[in-house]
Amino acid sequence: MRVEVRVTEDLAACLALRRAVFIEEQGVPEADELDDLDGQAVHLLALVGGEPMGSARLLRKGETGKIGRVCVLAAARGTGLGVALMGKALEVLAADPALRRAKLSSQTHALGFYERLGFVAEGPDYLDAGIPHRDMVRALR
Repeated sequence: MRVEVRVTEDLAACLALRRAVFIEEQGVPEADELDDLDGQAVHLLALVGGEPMGSARLLRKGETGKIGRVCVLAAARGTGLGVALMGKALEVLAADPALRRAKLSSQTHALGFYERLGFVAEGPDYLDAGIPHRDMVRALR
């Protein structure tokens, strides 16, 4: 399995993956999934054998890099693709000396995945698009 994770300008591929995972699979309303932040984000695309299988987007706010819209198609889950995608996200954020920490909003069922990558949950659970979430943070250095 040849995995590649890269910064991409192919927003259409990222949006197609997000549609498949969030809108079709998880039932997130399209109005909640699509917002006006994609134009300011850095987008990551994870490919397996050249086929798009996962994506994420990165936003910057002050000293915090926000990792969001992390998705991996069901067929690629459990293969290490999510770890590779998050590794690239952290690498890109850490390359910016102005950023001190990474933050994400995890669906509660995925807390363990992000904890294994060094993230720590903070604050209470909350609903986002009807799905339980919790904020998580980790230092970049």
